[in-house]
Amino acid sequence: MSTEEKVASHYTHGSLEETLLAALTAGGKDIDHLSIDDLAGIDEFHLGRREATREFARDLDVSDGLRLIDIGSGLGGPARYIASTYGCAVTGVDLTDEFVKVANVLTERCGMAAQVSFRQASALALPFADQSFDRATLIHVGMNIEDKARLFAEARRVLKPGGRFGLYEVMQMRDGALPYPMPWAMTPETSFVRSPETYRQLLKEAGFTVESEQDRSALAIRMAQEMRASAAVGGQTLSLGALMGPRAAERVGNVGMSVGSGLIAPIEMIAKAD
Repeated sequence: MSTEEKVASHYTHGSLEETLLAALTAGGKDIDHLSIDDLAGIDEFHLGRREATREFARDLDVSDGLRLIDIGSGLGGPARYIASTYGCAVTGVDLTDEFVKVANVLTERCGMAAQVSFRQASALALPFADQSFDRATLIHVGMNIEDKARLFAEARRVLKPGGRFGLYEVMQMRDGALPYPMPWAMTPETSFVRSPETYRQLLKEAGFTVESEQDRSALAIRMAQEMRASAAVGGQTLSLGALMGPRAAERVGNVGMSVGSGLIAPIEMIAKAD
């Protein structure tokens, strides 16, 4: 298999829609009339979860009427949050067929299908014309993509001049081997974590100017602690275990330990298209 096929296989669950809808029903939710808050426990599949999405969207300067592309959109949580909060139209693309299907189903059940949509595509060959979007987002995606130069070139191609590219990525902060399995990869074979310096340089070469950069480690650690406390008292209907399946606890533990030790960090960058 190609690297992209291996990555898609890694994220494919097999019966994700049924699993999520059953969990929502068991939690007393009306699955025909969902809200973005009903889904926040599972569709914000990144460090810091909804709180990180909230701060990220604020820094990206999103507003009503803008068109945004979410590259590597997963189950669509950030896309739906941004669209609901700021009124913009969002198109998500993801490599994994099952994620795209479930993202569209959940969006329909939230009554947001006219504003948010998802399609299957590679981040390295986006199926859109040049200068189609005002904003682009990349949330915990680059760890699975080796050719980041091409990734950033595609993001720049579909953005209008002056548009902004928001990245919220796991980056390597010091030398050291990452422990596997991780949430994004079971082995190093499909893991391509790089330093902030590498991101900055490749963004510059692709035609971007990095305007701001923030380390969100403290937020990620605090949110992880709050999630564990909530789970301990039975406060969670949905959890990432439903999404990650086998060895979920080990994978979450490894990423948490690595952030806590400063080996990796969730870094937010906002870059402007030159």
